[in-house]
Amino acid sequence: MPGRGHIDHEQMSKVLEELQTLAELLQLEKEADLEQFKERIQRLPLSERQKNGYAWYPVQVVKSGYTYGERAFVTIERDGAEDQPHQFRAGKVVNFFTNQPAVKYPEKSGVVNFVKKNRMQIILNSKDLPDWLGLGQIGVDLLFDERTYQEMEKALRKVQEAKKGRLAELRAILMGIQPPRYSASGQAVPHPYLNEAQNEAVQHILAAQDVAVVHGPPGTGKTTTVVEAVRRLAEQEATVLVTAPSNTAVDLLTERLAEQGLEVTRIGNISRVEESVIRHTLDMKLAGHPESKNIKKVKIQAAEARRNARKYKRRFGPEERMERNRLYQEARELSAWARQLEDRLIDQILDGSNVITATLVGCAHELLDRRTFRTVVIDEAAQALEPAAWIPILKASRVVFAGDPFQLPPTVKSRKAERGGLSVTLIEKLLQRLDQVQLLNVQYRMNEPIMGFSNQQFYGNALRAAESVRHHQLPVPAPRPLVFIDTAGCGFEEKVHEKYKSRYNPEEYLILREHLYQLRDAFGESPLPEVALISPYREQVVHMEQMIEEDEQLSGLPLVVNTIDGFQGQEREVVYISLVRSNDKGEIGFLKDYRRMNVAMTRARKQLIVIGDSATVGQDKFYDDFLQYVEQNGSYQTAWEYMRGG
Repeated sequence: MPGRGHIDHEQMSKVLEELQTLAELLQLEKEADLEQFKERIQRLPLSERQKNGYAWYPVQVVKSGYTYGERAFVTIERDGAEDQPHQFRAGKVVNFFTNQPAVKYPEKSGVVNFVKKNRMQIILNSKDLPDWLGLGQIGVDLLFDERTYQEMEKALRKVQEAKKGRLAELRAILMGIQPPRYSASGQAVPHPYLNEAQNEAVQHILAAQDVAVVHGPPGTGKTTTVVEAVRRLAEQEATVLVTAPSNTAVDLLTERLAEQGLEVTRIGNISRVEESVIRHTLDMKLAGHPESKNIKKVKIQAAEARRNARKYKRRFGPEERMERNRLYQEARELSAWARQLEDRLIDQILDGSNVITATLVGCAHELLDRRTFRTVVIDEAAQALEPAAWIPILKASRVVFAGDPFQLPPTVKSRKAERGGLSVTLIEKLLQRLDQVQLLNVQYRMNEPIMGFSNQQFYGNALRAAESVRHHQLPVPAPRPLVFIDTAGCGFEEKVHEKYKSRYNPEEYLILREHLYQLRDAFGESPLPEVALISPYREQVVHMEQMIEEDEQLSGLPLVVNTIDGFQGQEREVVYISLVRSNDKGEIGFLKDYRRMNVAMTRARKQLIVIGDSATVGQDKFYDDFLQYVEQNGSYQTAWEYMRGG
């Protein structure tokens, strides 16, 4: 390629070595994930799986039919379990089964297309619906998701084996042994609604010939910037591929891009089934096309012919054998015809799309097999395992990464793989390797005191609060925007849930509740703004939910209770964080994941209240710095002030 520097043998060996290590770490992760799956789910009896939300049983089939590609689907419903939590999500691999005795093939595997309340749609890995659909005793079970690992392994192999061509060039650039290039074309017209840093980021993306990185800290309008950049790219390119690690993130991008008037087609499973997302899915676009009724009819005829061919006959002579062969032949011809009509229609829809959206693993969908793109955009790139990020890169000639490595990292289940660096994402590596990275530096969520600690610890004080939020506060005589309530010396020891081994601290919640009562009283007749109660520990969340449910004084208030991980991407006027840890040894467990705390501390717009034991957490430098920051910029209080009669 003209103008590229020479890559010496030693550099290339290092790159291939790094990719090989990554493949080995991925193998460790796969093994740990499978082992945990067997331990937690597979070895449990059905009644236990059901109780723990790993199975729905019994269910009713409310709809069935055929979707694109030779796949059947079923929509099922469970009765009277609306509030019962479960582990089924879009994209999860499942086993659809019947417990009817004497059924020859009682199982079909499939993938959850969507879940809404008590209803779930499953795309089966089969061109036929099971014969036992109407027999009852039907259920659905979670299966281990091998396909995700297979796609990541396949992508890594292709990256390792690339000898020349665009993938080999991108590998050299992304692995840091070739500098990226930028075109010197004229400045793009700044968008009036974007700030200077956001406009520069859009310009940076348009000028990049190989790779662009946009670093978007909390509240800085990363999604807005990405959407504007994609809108500009779509003016220059046939179709832009836009991806993110989770279905939720892809759904959000789909909605936001469609609002810009772009023709967006969403491929794969969806986390939400609101009209705003579902109408952009390929399924819906196909279903709405006049030609689809004809295709559906042909698919039903093909399935009918296959079913008739399989029917058992007591007398089975040469004539019956000929008839069976004829039916199978008819089924094959009808299927091929339906496939041909459908492929043509799908190509028409995808060719007419400005943007195709899918998850990282969803980019390996067979529909995209023959397609390449000038640009792929990977949003929320700091939550993507590096092997997953390579999947869409295989299809593109330029890559745009957007995310913030100082928020939640991807989940890694193997301790050994994590220690080996599997949780270090490609965007983190690029922040080190590239000279040019666009930082979005104006945040529109938090007032200055709430923003300050995070800014100092993670962003080198490069962020500033927009004028519109810098001084905003609650409209009542409340304490300062940032409060730490110290439980040291109160004897509020943390407790461990015997079964789940998660920690909780009941007394800490009582202090939080007292502060919440006072806040509610301060608002008097005015409505209380939206409030979030979050904690790093699942068991504390469960405890808080139970206590709130039993508390008449809090009923009807706009409260949301969640783990920090579950609350990522959201914000509220007021946020309480319950740290939970309180022990003589000064052990703080995964409070040591400071990125998780960065997420927690940047969810509040106008008031942040943190409750914890300074004697336990203050032994850690990060939390000691936080306590000092609160003393200088907020309100440092003791729990004694909130104890009844104290």
